[in-house]
Amino acid sequence: MNHEQITDPAATAGLQDMLASSGYSEKAINYYIQKPYMGSISDADQVSDMTGSCGDTMSIYLKLDGDIITDARYQVLGCAGAISAAMAAVDLIKGKTMDYARNLNDGDVFKVLEEIPEKKHHCIQLAVKTLHKALDEYENANGNGN
Repeated sequence: MNHEQITDPAATAGLQDMLASSGYSEKAINYYIQKPYMGSISDADQVSDMTGSCGDTMSIYLKLDGDIITDARYQVLGCAGAISAAMAAVDLIKGKTMDYARNLNDGDVFKVLEEIPEKKHHCIQLAVKTLHKALDEYENANGNGN
């Protein structure tokens, strides 16, 4: 599956129609097409990964300045639900404290996405669990982070 930003208008229109008819909101579709936070951070302070029950894999890269998440990126090998959930999670945590990110839950990400198919809700859980794992691993390696 191609995970680069999709720029061909004809391909984008067809993809948007397909995803919309499958139950994705326009906002979730835009995250999938644009992939604003897809990739890695070469000097990341923390890199963590998880594989979901469906086989989708996420790696999260966090850049921190003290307790503030200054940048975050995900690399996702998975479906549109996984990619859109990961992108929405970054929108919620970028510029926020680690404590704020630790309190992020599935419902917060779902509100940003507005709608994805029910059978893809586990993708939101994977994005949040990957983030929480990264925060735990960072704090374990660097003290409490505060």
